[in-house]
This record gives sequence, C-alpha cells and structure tokens, in this order.
Amino acid sequence: MKSKTLITIVGPTGIGKTRLSILLAQAFQTEIISCDSRQFYKEMTIGTAVPSEEELKAVKHHFIQNRSILEDYSVGAFERDAIHLLSELFVTYDTVIMVGGSGLYVDAVTKGLDEFPKTDPGIRTMLNTRLENEGIATLQEELKKLDPKSYDRIDLENKQRLIRALEICIGSGKPFSHFIGISKKQRPFQNIKIGISADREVVYDRINQRVDAMIKSGLVDEARGLYQHRHLNALQTVGYRELFEYFDGKINLEFAIEEIKKNTRRFAKRQGTWFRRDKDITWFDHTTDISQIKDFLSIKVNP
Repeated sequence: MKSKTLITIVGPTGIGKTRLSILLAQAFQTEIISCDSRQFYKEMTIGTAVPSEEELKAVKHHFIQNRSILEDYSVGAFERDAIHLLSELFVTYDTVIMVGGSGLYVDAVTKGLDEFPKTDPGIRTMLNTRLENEGIATLQEELKKLDPKSYDRIDLENKQRLIRALEICIGSGKPFSHFIGISKKQRPFQNIKIGISADREVVYDRINQRVDAMIKSGLVDEARGLYQHRHLNALQTVGYRELFEYFDGKINLEFAIEEIKKNTRRFAKRQGTWFRRDKDITWFDHTTDISQIKDFLSIKVNP
C-alpha cells in the first residue's frame, strides 16, 4: 500500500486548516479524516469550531461528531479506528487528507503511539489525592521541575494528561518527554505533512475574533447545557472550563471570555511547540496561494 498517500495538514487553531483541507480534498477527489480530539463529540459544536454544514457537504468528513461525551474514547482507540478506516479508504482512493491541531492524535496515526513503562498504580492514586487536596497548580509546578519539555507541550489544565505525565516521571525516574518518539511504527502508506503558519500577532488576532464569534453564536448556552457533565474528560477543554467557572459564580462573564482567549492563545503556543519538533512537516505561510501548495503536493504524491 506504499503507493497510497496520507496528506496531513497541521497548524495552530484558527489558522484556516479546515478551508485548506476541503480545497485539497476536492483537488485530489478524496475524503477527509479529522484528528481534532474535541470535534469527535456531538454535544460540542460551537466551542470546538466544527466545520459548517456547507463545509461538511462539500467533502465527506470522518470523525466529526461521531461520539458522545458520555463515551470513553482514548487516543489509542482513535489510532486503531483511523488506521482501519484508512485501509478501507485506500481501496477507493490513492490519497486521503487528514487535518487537525491535536498533535498527539496526528502522531498516533502517522507514527504510532509511544510506549511507556508500566508504573505502580499507587502513584496515580497518590497524584489524584494530591490534586484533590492541594490543587492543580501544585502538580503543574512539579511537572515543570521534573520535565520542562512536557510542561511546555501538554495542556496543563487537562488533569488526566497532567497526572499521566507525572505518573511516568515519578514511576520511571525519567522525564515523560524522554519516551516521546522512541518507538515508531511503519505504516503501509506514504506520509506527507504540511503545516500552515502565521506571525504570532496574526494567530492571536484570529483567535480573539474566533472566540468573539463563538460567543455570538451561542457558546454560553451550549456550555450551560453541558454543565452537569463538567467532570467528564471531554469537557476539560478551553472554552468550556472557563464558562463552567462563570456558572459556578467564581468569575464574571467578561472575565471568562478573556480567559478563553488567553488560554486559547496558550494552547496555540503549545501546538507550535509540538509541531516544530516534527522535522517531517513542510511549512507554508497562511497567505500562500493554494495553487503553490497543490503543486508541491502533486510532486510529492507522484514523484
């Protein structure tokens, strides 16, 4: 199947990956796989910037709102499902497009998941107890000391990810980041990765505009409808966490919106840190004409 090609589009949130993926899918007459780890959930629409109905109709998409927040869905399960789907799609298509800003999920499909040493289950229990008694900031500071690289890369507000990183650090005696990229699976298809970039000011301005648009589109009401499920891992997500604090009376709405913007900017910075370490990504400025990207990909797909 090495004659088959997976084209993956990455980049920070709000940069225009969805539009580009649709144009490229139309050019290559193929379908799109989403690897955005929050667009899987059908209850989360506005806050995850799910493609519009028109965009979804323009090209067939996969892994968009195909699960409920009430279901457990891990990156390992996504790797399994995506690889199975690709084997089916490659029967019909020589090229498939994958798009998303979730670096771990991109790596799961293109490289395979990293393997970590087994640790004493008591470590996770201890960390969860500390989280409850001491708060998340204490654990964040501990990760910063034990593994500065992971501190810069992972979503520090995601309690599950934070505890997992600390669990490996403490249990193995080595940084969580030490185990990243050591094992790499051979895939039976060619991988081509392109990234879309822009100056930080442009990215931040787009993020601010996107958040304002989400609020106008009804994000507050969407989050209110999910408030009863706020403990679920799927909802440990920027845009929802901040509004849950507003509903709890801890902050006002104006401050919550500013926190969403700030935390989304931080998320974009972490995305950049993650993707910049991948030397297989060819970067294009967000203003690059689509024809140039098509020409580049056509040569790579058909050398």
